[in-house]
Amino acid sequence: MTAIRTALLLFLIALGTAPAAAQRSVRDSSIVLVPVTVSYSYQVPGGTLATRFGHNSNLGLSAVVKLRSNYFLGAEGGFLFGSKVVEPGLLSGVRNSAGQVLDQNGQPATVFTYQRGYTAMAVVGKILPIVGPNPNSGLMLKVMGGYMRHKIRIETQNNTVPQLEGDYLEGYDRLAAGPAFGFGLGYQHIGNRRFINFHVGFEMIVGLTTPLRAMNFDTGRSDTDRRTDVLTGLRAGWTVPIYRRKADSFYIY
Repeated sequence: MTAIRTALLLFLIALGTAPAAAQRSVRDSSIVLVPVTVSYSYQVPGGTLATRFGHNSNLGLSAVVKLRSNYFLGAEGGFLFGSKVVEPGLLSGVRNSAGQVLDQNGQPATVFTYQRGYTAMAVVGKILPIVGPNPNSGLMLKVMGGYMRHKIRIETQNNTVPQLEGDYLEGYDRLAAGPAFGFGLGYQHIGNRRFINFHVGFEMIVGLTTPLRAMNFDTGRSDTDRRTDVLTGLRAGWTVPIYRRKADSFYIY
């Protein structure tokens, strides 16, 4: 959890330092600003993660301080979710000879499995203003370091299956977590008229995760091997830039 606390601290520093000095025009000079971005990424798993999950979505939120030098630092997080789980034999121990999972009334139950997880990262990088409408826009390079966590979510919806309720779920969810790092390459656009602000780009995240459950009920043993979980994808986001202008007033767009 140290990585999460570090990312939160950087986020607070970002918000606290943004209005420290009066700014010039976003159109004609590089200024200090805080881009707060909501984003979406469609990601492809790699490494060990590809043996457990299919493609997933990632909803992200980030806040950084971009300095006049166009270097930036801050924090970002992402919520991982997907509907394809490829773990072989996951529920074999609760299925009958006909391959059905029965609820507490002896009726066939419908069971769904999903991918769930999150990442929390500190981020540093730079905007290279070689393209774009002003010096605050351009090619965006960033590196990240933090924490990754993921598991299998099991839902029975309208049925109650005692073997898949409460603490029993921990024997099937394959929870894993650990340190993570990554990089991104893209384009950041801060519009001259304040209305069109976005970024698009490619990113890769690598998690060096460890299984956290004492035992998997379907195999009767624990996972002990360290994992290398990789996510690559394209990310697009809408940005709200926060900055001060000459009049020494604080504006939010």
